[in-house]
Amino acid sequence: MVSLTFQEIAHYRSQLVQFPEALEALDAIEDCEGDLEDAALSLAIHAGQQPDRNDWLVGLAKRCRVALCRSPTRDALQNGNLTSAIAFLLEETVCPPLLITPVILYVLKVGLEDFCKPLNEKIFLI
Repeated sequence: MVSLTFQEIAHYRSQLVQFPEALEALDAIEDCEGDLEDAALSLAIHAGQQPDRNDWLVGLAKRCRVALCRSPTRDALQNGNLTSAIAFLLEETVCPPLLITPVILYVLKVGLEDFCKPLNEKIFLI
């Protein structure tokens, strides 16, 4: 289970005040006692998605990997600039706006370098 503390949620809430979807996602994460995966399932249903398994957030993050792991999104995440990362992903339209925040927070929790590593290895193999 990937989860956030209530302090982390409050910290992210203060950073993302200009993104209503991010605040709604943080509310859902808080309602799920910090459990990102449970919140993502609930948000996915709300966004019209049909999550079909418990690790649905992992699959969604992998589908967004290219957009997450290339500049400028990756640079923004490495520098702790969540507002820019969200703005870049909104422009990419790789996932519903309501799900961008849980995806980003999941990636930060598992580690950006580890998450992007499979993509980096593929780039060097080409």
